[in-house]
Amino acid sequence: MSNRQPTTDVILIGAGVMSATLGTLLKELVPEWKITVFEKLASAGEESSNEWNNAGTGHAALCELNYTTEKPDGSVDISKAISINEQFQVSRQFWSYLADRKLISNPNDFIMPLPHMSFVQGEKNVSFLKKRFEALSNNPLFQGMEFSDDPNKLKEWIPLMLENRLSNEPIAATKIDSGTDVNFGALTRILFDHLTSQNVGIKYKHQVDDIKRNREGLWELKVRNIDSGSVERHTAKFVFIGGGGGSLPLLQKSGIPEGKNIGGFPVSGLFMVCTNPDIVEQHHAKVYGKAPVGAPPMSVPHLDTRFIDNKKSLLFGPFAGFSPKFLKTGSMFDLIGSVKPNNVMTMLAAGAKNMSLTKYLIQQVMLSKEKRMEELREFVPNAKSEDWDLLVAGQRVQVIKDTDAGGKGTLQFGTEVVSAADGSIAALLGASPGASTAVSVMLEVMKKCFPQHIKEWEAKIKEMIPSYGVSLAKNPELIDEIHTSTARALGLNRELQTVS
Repeated sequence: MSNRQPTTDVILIGAGVMSATLGTLLKELVPEWKITVFEKLASAGEESSNEWNNAGTGHAALCELNYTTEKPDGSVDISKAISINEQFQVSRQFWSYLADRKLISNPNDFIMPLPHMSFVQGEKNVSFLKKRFEALSNNPLFQGMEFSDDPNKLKEWIPLMLENRLSNEPIAATKIDSGTDVNFGALTRILFDHLTSQNVGIKYKHQVDDIKRNREGLWELKVRNIDSGSVERHTAKFVFIGGGGGSLPLLQKSGIPEGKNIGGFPVSGLFMVCTNPDIVEQHHAKVYGKAPVGAPPMSVPHLDTRFIDNKKSLLFGPFAGFSPKFLKTGSMFDLIGSVKPNNVMTMLAAGAKNMSLTKYLIQQVMLSKEKRMEELREFVPNAKSEDWDLLVAGQRVQVIKDTDAGGKGTLQFGTEVVSAADGSIAALLGASPGASTAVSVMLEVMKKCFPQHIKEWEAKIKEMIPSYGVSLAKNPELIDEIHTSTARALGLNRELQTVS
């Protein structure tokens, strides 16, 4: 074992989109800081950020019905949709800044224009979608959205989904052309290539086995070289744990009080994928439906056009699976190993409160391919089994914590940052909307962890993100300006492809 203890300003654990984003932001703000990244896999963006491990939706609440809820009086609450949209606009601005300065060369390697649509069936759902459309249309963030319950119009929008649709149930959809498909794996690799050029030390196949505070107040990491088995100790003033599902165990090892009483429940995702060009070319949109009654929010069914490796494909899902692993490359003992004396009651309470989720997961795991095809045919009536294959996507860990609103053992479905009171360490937990809001989330990490620097950084942050500190929903002119400038910088202005 080596006794050498290299000291650095910042250590990032995990080479995913979150670490890539935080590292890139910090290098723009304080280029002299020394940053080191540790990733246990052989390359960047191979777990949750990988293009086959997520849906690739640029989450802006344009089509995701779970971000808008119907209130008891029948009106639709769009506050979460506004928040998610504004966060995605922050990401678009930062990516545009990097593209304008040639820090990334070809944005269409990771982002493509693609209509976002919501599709519903049944009188009650059609009524909800119309009310949702009316509420969103009054907000400048959602300008350009269209609504139709005319089957002929819907046949123009989504021919694959309307062909041979025999049900007499009312159907309706909304459509907005400013949506995007984002290859977060490609984006992650692009950002890490940039960081390498900025002298950031990126050590692949290096696993962080332990993390603790030393007498000097620095964080000391025990890092194992997976190939050689040798162990080094590295120290840092600030540590960011961005290891996807692997973040929770490391947060627990840090021993910070803020990490106590938090548990995690792993859920895996599966998609049906079609690469038959005759079928793929009949659909050009991300189309989100409504989750079945009793199903969790992450199970919202959607049929997506994807652009991966310069090829178009279709994905449908997600179907839920279960594995005790916290990462696809994790251990079968991850779940049981995360149960600690300080969170065992929280975990047990969550189990008791979420029996319907447990039942749903069991049902999902037991589904045969033909049963999954039956669900797909709700979207694509003509779908044939031979054209669709099952793809195991990413592993997500849903946060379990005690909250004032939900009580003990409340399952959280969003993205959450847990940081020490002194800001010396932060960990990212949770899932959707995740990568789409990476820039906004990392700015929050910086505000929490580097409050002494934020004032001096503010001018540069506003150069990178013109809407920083401003509510876009209350500034329609700024929205227009940002939509125009980011679309130009990211190559989203060209005519949208239409389906033949």
